[in-house]
Amino acid sequence: MFPKLAISFAAALLAFSSNAQTILVHGHRGSRATRPENTIPAFEYAIQHGADVLELDLAVTKDNVLVVSHNPFITPDHPGERTCVGPEVPPQTAIHTLTLAQLEQYDCGAKTLANFPKQVAVPGTKIPTFEQVLDLAPQGHFDFNVETKSFPSHPELTPTPEEFVKLIDDAVKRHNLQSRVIRQSFDFRTLIAMKKLDPSIRLSALIGDPRGDAMMGITDHDKDFVSVGKKTGAQIISPEFEMVTPEKVAAAHAAGLQVVPWTADKPEDWQKLVDAKVDAIITDDPEALTAWLSSQKPPLHVAVQ
Repeated sequence: MFPKLAISFAAALLAFSSNAQTILVHGHRGSRATRPENTIPAFEYAIQHGADVLELDLAVTKDNVLVVSHNPFITPDHPGERTCVGPEVPPQTAIHTLTLAQLEQYDCGAKTLANFPKQVAVPGTKIPTFEQVLDLAPQGHFDFNVETKSFPSHPELTPTPEEFVKLIDDAVKRHNLQSRVIRQSFDFRTLIAMKKLDPSIRLSALIGDPRGDAMMGITDHDKDFVSVGKKTGAQIISPEFEMVTPEKVAAAHAAGLQVVPWTADKPEDWQKLVDAKVDAIITDDPEALTAWLSSQKPPLHVAVQ
């Protein structure tokens, strides 16, 4: 008897093709609503509460180690992000200028965010490496949605796109997880580089953040999802959730694309996305979204025994 497993993207596509709507749940930065973001406790909480996909962000240290961080700096530049406590450094000290040994001096679980009242502190929690997150793979049948935090206007903050994706691909192959990884980014250069390096890795094009869109020359937020797919070679389009309409999703599906919007945390927004027939939803609260989807008639989230 297999342990309780969340359905995979392949199973979801099969369900979709048979006209049974199934929505996958991506835990944004693990489970940001309940645990310090982008930490092992957040990822484990998401796994334990039904997430189908762990969404996470990657930076690269000075000694070329992939670490999990939404911000390219060790200290946040706005109050809505994880705060790590440790040695004092100048503002906007880039992770790419620090070694892994230096990063390990920081506690990134001791403080909670006021925007997430359910978030529980986990003192002593370190910034995880990408390898440590991939080590969670045996805990269930879930995928990894991995974002490269890279910036064409600030090349000093990361390796080149080619070097960045090579580090990711090497780590994924060491764990034999190619079929369980999605590579997403606002920086389309990294998607194109990954497609050239390893076409087996699924790609997701992020759109809808003004900074990310400006970075890639996207000025029209009503740009249809199909053209983004053609531009990037991505199989998945991941728009800011307010961009989603039934018409855009239908056009994407007709072109063989999936639509996975970010980051929706309220039932009224989930309902609009379900009505638009998206394939998955990225949320800060995978526990709540999974419960809500499962409570619908018929259920919209299916677990495989």
